[in-house]
Amino acid sequence: MAQEQKDQQHPLWSSDRAIVNSLLEGQPTDYNLAELARLRIRYNGFPGARDIQADLEKVLQQWKLTEEALFERTQAIHQESQPYKGRGAKREDWS
Repeated sequence: MAQEQKDQQHPLWSSDRAIVNSLLEGQPTDYNLAELARLRIRYNGFPGARDIQADLEKVLQQWKLTEEALFERTQAIHQESQPYKGRGAKREDWS
């Protein structure tokens, strides 16, 4: 009999939860779109943090975006500007 996979707590859940809450109430600015894409990548396939995953999906729906459209827009944003400038831009935080 296969043992059920137990949901894990993501080590950055607390800080990410605050970001997701602000996205739920925010507008699709370049910075917010970049944050949404970054968190979608971080939690894609993660076995846990179901609340964050559901809320990230909700933000996509609120902003009337598909994940593909989000990634296209954020790729363009990163090519044209530095959405994280002045916010520790040298730090890459994708995991």
